[in-house]
Amino acid sequence: MAYLGNRTVNLVNLHYALHTLAMSLGGVFFAVYLLKAGLSVAAVLVAMALILFGRFLMRPLVLPIGRRIGLRGVLIAGSTFAALQYLLLAQVHGVGPMLVATLIVSSVGETLYWTSYHAYFAAMGDAEHRGHQVSAREAVARVVEIAGPVAGGWALTTLGPLWAFGFAAVAQALAALPLLGTPKVEVPASAPGALASARLGIALFASDGWIASGFYWVWQIALFQGLGRSFTAYGGAMALAAAAGAVLGLVLGRHIDAGHGRRAVWLAFLALSVTVLFRAGATTPALALAANAMGALVACLHTPTLMTAVYNLSKDSPCVLRFHMATEGGFDLGCGAGLLAAAGLLKLGTPLNLTVLVSLLGAVATLAMLRGYYARLSATA
Repeated sequence: MAYLGNRTVNLVNLHYALHTLAMSLGGVFFAVYLLKAGLSVAAVLVAMALILFGRFLMRPLVLPIGRRIGLRGVLIAGSTFAALQYLLLAQVHGVGPMLVATLIVSSVGETLYWTSYHAYFAAMGDAEHRGHQVSAREAVARVVEIAGPVAGGWALTTLGPLWAFGFAAVAQALAALPLLGTPKVEVPASAPGALASARLGIALFASDGWIASGFYWVWQIALFQGLGRSFTAYGGAMALAAAAGAVLGLVLGRHIDAGHGRRAVWLAFLALSVTVLFRAGATTPALALAANAMGALVACLHTPTLMTAVYNLSKDSPCVLRFHMATEGGFDLGCGAGLLAAAGLLKLGTPLNLTVLVSLLGAVATLAMLRGYYARLSATA
């Protein structure tokens, strides 16, 4: 069975489920908690951009660490270190030293984690079943996200941030355990042509980062504001969206592996564009809930389409770690620039909901690049 036939991928997906639990307990509340802690909307967006730019600056350090302890070792270290950001976040009260410490630790943890995670998943997965495997991962993540945000919102409201983000930190640390049963992957001392092989991946991740700036970060804040700054209502909205998309992506993964990538790209683009436009006009709580639920369909359509291409490109590159160091750098710059653009629009008086429209620029660029990739793949086949 293509969804579960690779034992290592299954263990990595189990790890990702625990990581997603940490994200849904704490990570999904990161930006809105800063808002509740006294930062303005524009300041929160700038803070998120600083994390991304910090990741970009720190990313070259991943290579010497990877050469010393291997790709799996970096992933375990990143998963463990990322837990610290939640313990610091719980103690943020406005702009100050604790906020600076949180941004720095978050940058380090995410740099280690995401670079090695994507590289390891690409190395261990199967190109012919890539759509299945990515879709299975996303379906499991959606199931976890049904309960996580509800629990996180309840904990923040009733127990306080120390307990709520403490639970997230524990889940993030436990996520490293399944990786102990996976094989090591050595990082080559040199890999001529690695950067050149990553050019399309860099461009795809840069445009995807720009999409995420509005579609993910700006929208989270707009949704939180629209629901009366209630952690429980916000968590429930996130859970509702996850329930709506728990099984949708499995169908698309099979569709991609069957050779229909170009069609899947169009479906993903249309779903993304319609959802962005709907979110821009969602000015009531009911419309905001509906617009948020539509995001689950986008995740199920967009992520397998994008990541199937990126993972297969990286597996064919001279070094998967160097490839993903480069592509993650593209995401950092794209998303960071998009967040600063959104913050600038807010300063100019643009309504918060309308700033999500910046995502459409990235959507058009991603459409063009993925259409070209799947067209070449189809021609080769």
